[in-house]
Amino acid sequence: MKSEQDNLQKKVASRINRRYFLSKTSLGIGSAALASLLKPFGGFAENTVSNASLSGGGVLGKPHFAPKAKRVIYLFQSGGPSQLDLFDYKPILQKRNGEELPGSVRGEQRLTGMTAFQKSFPMAGAQFSFKQQGSNGMWMSELMPYTSEVVDDLCFVRSLHTEAINHDPAITFFQTGSQQAGRPCIGSWLSYGLGSDNENLPSFCVLLSRGLEGGQPLYSRLWGNGFLPSLHQGVQFRSGKDPVLYLNDPAGMSKTSRRRMLDALGELHTLQYQKILDPEIDSRIAQYEMAYRMQTSVPETMDISNEPDYIYDMYGEDSRRPGSFAANCLLARRLIEKDVKFVQLYHQGWDQHGNLPKDIKAMAKSTDQASAALVKDLKQRGLLDDTLVIWGGEFGRTNYSQGKLTKTNYGRDHHPRCFTAWMAGGGTKAGLVYGSTDEFGYNITENPVHVHDFQATLMYLLGVDHEKLTFKHQGRRYRLTDVHGEVVKDIIA
Repeated sequence: MKSEQDNLQKKVASRINRRYFLSKTSLGIGSAALASLLKPFGGFAENTVSNASLSGGGVLGKPHFAPKAKRVIYLFQSGGPSQLDLFDYKPILQKRNGEELPGSVRGEQRLTGMTAFQKSFPMAGAQFSFKQQGSNGMWMSELMPYTSEVVDDLCFVRSLHTEAINHDPAITFFQTGSQQAGRPCIGSWLSYGLGSDNENLPSFCVLLSRGLEGGQPLYSRLWGNGFLPSLHQGVQFRSGKDPVLYLNDPAGMSKTSRRRMLDALGELHTLQYQKILDPEIDSRIAQYEMAYRMQTSVPETMDISNEPDYIYDMYGEDSRRPGSFAANCLLARRLIEKDVKFVQLYHQGWDQHGNLPKDIKAMAKSTDQASAALVKDLKQRGLLDDTLVIWGGEFGRTNYSQGKLTKTNYGRDHHPRCFTAWMAGGGTKAGLVYGSTDEFGYNITENPVHVHDFQATLMYLLGVDHEKLTFKHQGRRYRLTDVHGEVVKDIIA
């Protein structure tokens, strides 16, 4: 055995290490400087990685204070759902449909390139009826009949606002706290800070679905770990026989052979870590071991064939179709039952610049029943109290029509100044409508909630002080909320 270890050490020592590279190459320090410019988030970053964060325990050891939620299911509606056609009822828009939006309302707000050169801004009233629902009298569109049934379990925030006006920076901002790519996302921060409650599944899982063809693209960096150890990146689960890519063993490899290979690889990585002290090496070993354990846990979790018929009926017909939003909502419930910390669903297709009445109706139909069913299902299983469910997109839509307005058709441009999202469970106040907008649905008039406030509140509900969960990278301590964010305590039960 000793001779085998000696051989391994010789092999590792024979490789060019960092000190040798810096001292012997003609470019020396200049090469390293150039590399840091070309890949600013790569290399050997100064950080606060601990063994706990790699073993699944989380760098915090325990939450900063008693959490109200243990898990999160985030139903992200990619593309920007129109709050004016779903949740934020503005009868004046219907009454004055087609009239020019007063300049005093629009002010000097930044517009996208799609409407900045419009000569007129005709107000577009929703072509759908609204009714007050639940004990709080929440105005709900006819497009959301199932969500209307659970409004007393929901906490609506009508006063969200963001700084980003285009899709990619806006989604990146919501997920990572920065409009620039490269930062860790919410799920990665929580995985890093709080760790996992199930050693056989990732603490952060991602599911994707599509309501309409086309729509804005989604990139894996939205669930990426950024400069955190790679163990904390989101693991994407897919429909089909291989839910996680490259998880299964190649043909002809036995479980015993896989175990022996991982053990030998672990020894090599350990020797390499002792030479160059790169913490990412330990993270890579932890990922290999997680993948090995997932070979057993993932197929069992992803198999929904044994769910009773009444559950399929609750989530809707689409729940029997793998990869649909409804099926992913059902999978999300199964994942949090297995103590997965953060489940992120992305549903594409909400970008209605034109043909909105028809397209938003299809999108609402693809999400309404399953979203409400998830809340009901969690509640009947006693899981809603400590599971936070979130539904919302990256920004809202304008109250004026993009392009031509007709009696039967209109479109809406991006509107970052005010929009609506809802939350359920996890320590939020049920049956609350928080924040309000003006009569035109264009500006916030009460209780504004910025993206960083939203992020700070989410972390607070999980027992994390957003100012104290940091990671030192390139000489600076980073956090999800950058240098901003206030917990919105009025929505906390």
